[in-house]
Amino acid sequence: MAGHSKWAQIKRKKAVTDKKRGAMYSKHLAAITAAVRGGGSGDPSANLGLKNALSLAKRDGVPADNIANAIKKALGGGEAVQLDEVIYEGYAVAGVAVLVYGLTNNRNRTAGEVRHAFTKHGGNMSGGVAWMFERKGLITLAKNDDDTQLMAMDLGADDLEIYEEDGEPRMDVYTTFADMIGVAEGFRKAGIEPISAEFTSIAENIVDVSAEDAPKVARVLEALEDLDDVQSVYSNANMDFLEE
Repeated sequence: MAGHSKWAQIKRKKAVTDKKRGAMYSKHLAAITAAVRGGGSGDPSANLGLKNALSLAKRDGVPADNIANAIKKALGGGEAVQLDEVIYEGYAVAGVAVLVYGLTNNRNRTAGEVRHAFTKHGGNMSGGVAWMFERKGLITLAKNDDDTQLMAMDLGADDLEIYEEDGEPRMDVYTTFADMIGVAEGFRKAGIEPISAEFTSIAENIVDVSAEDAPKVARVLEALEDLDDVQSVYSNANMDFLEE
């Protein structure tokens, strides 16, 4: 799991330092809209899906006014857009499996854009890779001391990753898909507010990518992530050396 979360950290840092902040905000607002409608409430205390979407949006600095407007529209206080969840499967170069999650109001448009992103960079949207990934929960905390690690295991964590980010302690807590919301709430009840709580997909078999192929794989992943309707992109590529 270490390779997956480290790559996620690289992408996360890049998202908040490049010129694509507006697109990142739009993705978060779409997720908030979907969570409000899916949970039937704009109150995060009564809608845990919304609470988790809000934690991710706040982590990435989405303005409070934008969030409030998105919730208002989702509740019918403004022009509403129906968003459907979509999943696409394919391969990048070097046999790297790629899983794409999105939210869209036009399935045909999104499918065409995703297919184009794959083929333009040497991949293909062929399907048949979802079985290689396991849906998991990922909770990130700003603490990694022994007591918090023990609490995580007592709450039902499957695995932990301890690290530092910009000199600050961090802990990634992995859970089963079904347990993520309950474990996140357990931390909150103990007075530990997660930096983020989200669902993720973990590849069961990792492919070691060569230094020659890594930039080609990265271009496919980044092209997919840049699409407006794409929420998250996962692969089974091991490219930890790109962190160096």
